[in-house]
Amino acid sequence: MNISSRIPPKIAIHSFTNKPWNLAECLDRYQKAGVPGISVWRNLIDPAEGGVGLEEAAKRIHDSGLSVPALVRGGFFPGTTAEARQNAIDLNRQYLDEARAIGAEMVVLVVGAVPGQALAESRKQVCDGIAALLPHADATGVKLAIEPLHPMYAADKSCVNRMAEAREICEALGHAKVGIAADVYHIWWDPDVEAELRLSAKQNTLFGFHICDWRVQTRHLLTDRGLMGDGCIDVSGFRRLVNEIGFEGFHEIEVFSEDYWARDQDEYLALILEREEACRPAN
Repeated sequence: MNISSRIPPKIAIHSFTNKPWNLAECLDRYQKAGVPGISVWRNLIDPAEGGVGLEEAAKRIHDSGLSVPALVRGGFFPGTTAEARQNAIDLNRQYLDEARAIGAEMVVLVVGAVPGQALAESRKQVCDGIAALLPHADATGVKLAIEPLHPMYAADKSCVNRMAEAREICEALGHAKVGIAADVYHIWWDPDVEAELRLSAKQNTLFGFHICDWRVQTRHLLTDRGLMGDGCIDVSGFRRLVNEIGFEGFHEIEVFSEDYWARDQDEYLALILEREEACRPAN
């Protein structure tokens, strides 16, 4: 399969979208299909999760010639003890090192939350945690991209649920390495989303842009995302908007789906690229 002539130069696929594949398979299939970029999930790197190790991962990724918009994921800063919060900071320093090694532009931050802890306190801990990483972000040259998550994840995965909350952290820190990864799955419902995207572009904090779809009859809160065209999100409209406001980064396809993971992954990749083309805004 090689349809590279139809694929824009700023399309990337998150490796977790094709979860059954290992790193070598993702790199090989994307390269053969003409996909220009891959955002790499840490399970393909970390030996504890079955990954190949950082040195081998970096070699394979560099040899592939694929661009790497992001390493996914860091974050999870809030904690009920100082020790837990410091451990998160130390881990995220490691993730910045890993991102530099594989040539990733940014580490995507799923910022975390603590059940029972006030969201305002968790957001403060997130801001403090990111602030502690700034010297290392400068040293590695890797950006930190806060990803707002849908409110259904507010209890334990993310205390940052709207673009506005991510923006407030960016404004509080005022650092060129801190920005936002906007995923349509998480922000499509927000009545302020267009204004916030425009503001993030104006403030130079729109670092990442992820596309997929929201199934109207969602069957699982984590692993039942839709591929573009499966649901109710105006993906083409969002893509048109980010292009209009001057976003020049990758449009990253990120789908968690038990249904799609169970399919033949080569056939699924072909479908991914068909759907990407179908939701591509007209020039």
